[in-house]
Amino acid sequence: MGKIIGICNQKGGVGKTTSAINLSAFVAAKGKKVLLIDADPQANATSGIGLEKKSQRLGSYELLMDVAVFEEVILPTPVENLWIIPSSVALAGAEIELVELPQREYRIRMMLAAVKDRFDFIFIDCPPSLGLLTLNALVASDSVLIPLQCEYYALEGLSQLMDTISLVNKALNPGLLIEGVVLTMADFRTRLTGEVIKEVRAFFKNKVFTTIIPRSIRLSEAPGFGKPIMLYDEFCIGSLKYESLAKEFLERQSVAVESAPTLPPDPAESGLDKNEDAPAAIATTSESEGPGPAGIDVPQAG
Repeated sequence: MGKIIGICNQKGGVGKTTSAINLSAFVAAKGKKVLLIDADPQANATSGIGLEKKSQRLGSYELLMDVAVFEEVILPTPVENLWIIPSSVALAGAEIELVELPQREYRIRMMLAAVKDRFDFIFIDCPPSLGLLTLNALVASDSVLIPLQCEYYALEGLSQLMDTISLVNKALNPGLLIEGVVLTMADFRTRLTGEVIKEVRAFFKNKVFTTIIPRSIRLSEAPGFGKPIMLYDEFCIGSLKYESLAKEFLERQSVAVESAPTLPPDPAESGLDKNEDAPAAIATTSESEGPGPAGIDVPQAG
């Protein structure tokens, strides 16, 4: 079953989109089928992966508003095993339009229900706010990945984000977990970076990834060329660190699976009367099977 991970921080400029693009790319490069959803009206993940913002006729806005289907909006990327649902400035109006819609907090969850199993991981690049788009992403997600800049002001808004995650967990998505915290833009020449790392690790403990992303000129340049760092400069420190982050991320998934509770015993082996009425099975089908637009090879259900 595909795992949905919201990459979220309401503070801008913390490396959120950079982490979304590069973590997705390196996880895909390791053989996993990955979908990146650009849910930010700024569409930086879209341009950062090599797509022209203005040329995207269909994307996350149209999917969210039920005017397009999944196969019409998903696009391939230069990275093998990585697909993207692009964004555009049209998504900026979604915050207002969603208010009038039924089940407004569940729109992303509903649009992914039939296709999530086609991928190993689905990453959602959230907007730098705590509005309805971010709320939708949190309701749809299995876990939240928090990129956190190694600066004092990055810590100030953290409590508000944690309150929001807690409220979503209690009221809308009881299964929502903290995937982890990624420390970004670290400048080890300053004492402040060390202090922030110490504080964050004291609060989040083992939820903080060991890999720390440093400040890097090459990381800053790559989006301007529409490339993940692995395609822009695979040997720079930023590339090596995101590759390390992807490896650590996948190792954590393996540990989580191994430590998960075992499934309940098969009713056939539990001594229950086999003639007792059982709940009817609910068949799940996808209406959007088959090749994607223009012959794009899209992961299929089953």
